[in-house]
Amino acid sequence: MSENSYTIGYLIGSLSRESINRRLAGALIRLAPATLTFREIPIDEVSLYSRDLDPDYPPEARALKSRVEAVDGILFVTPEYNRDIPGALKNAIDWASRPYGTNSFARKPTAVIGASVGKIGTAVAQQNLRSVLSYLDAPQMNAPEAYIEFTEGLVDDDGRVTVPETEEFLRTFMAEFAVFVERVLTVLPQRD
Repeated sequence: MSENSYTIGYLIGSLSRESINRRLAGALIRLAPATLTFREIPIDEVSLYSRDLDPDYPPEARALKSRVEAVDGILFVTPEYNRDIPGALKNAIDWASRPYGTNSFARKPTAVIGASVGKIGTAVAQQNLRSVLSYLDAPQMNAPEAYIEFTEGLVDDDGRVTVPETEEFLRTFMAEFAVFVERVLTVLPQRD
C-alpha cells in the first residue's frame, strides 16, 4: 500500500446521539489503515433545502460545502428509514451539491455502509444512496458491500468490534476503501 495519506469526511445518516451507526462509524475509524484520517461532517446544522436560497446560500450550508470540499473522500454511514436513507442525510447531500454547477461531491471517492437491527442491514437505503451518488458524479467503492446487522454488544463502549469475523470484515472494508481512494485520486484528480 502507498505511503500517501488521505483525509476522509464521514457523514452519519442518523441524528440520534445513541445511533448504532455512530457506534459503527467509531469502530470503522478504529479499524482503518493509518493512511486515513477522519473528520465528521455534521448534517444537523442546515435547515431544509430550498432552491429559493441558492442566490444567497446560508452560512451553515456554505460551511457544509466547505467541509465536503476540504476532504479527499467521503464515507457514508447510514441507517435505513422506511426503505430509504434518512431525510436529514438527503437534505445535507442536497445542500452540498447545490447551487447548480457547484456540486461539492463531484469526483470525491465514496464508500457506503450502514447498520440496522434488521437482517438486511440497510441494503435498500444503500442502493438508493448509490443512485444519488451516481448522479452527483461521486465515484463509489462497489465492493465489498457492507450491510451490517447490528446486534447488542457488537461494538463495545470503547468502539471495539466484539465479533472477530465482523471485525476482520470491517477492517478489510476500510483497507479496500483506502486503496479505492488512492486509485480514484490518482486517476481522477480533484478540480480546483
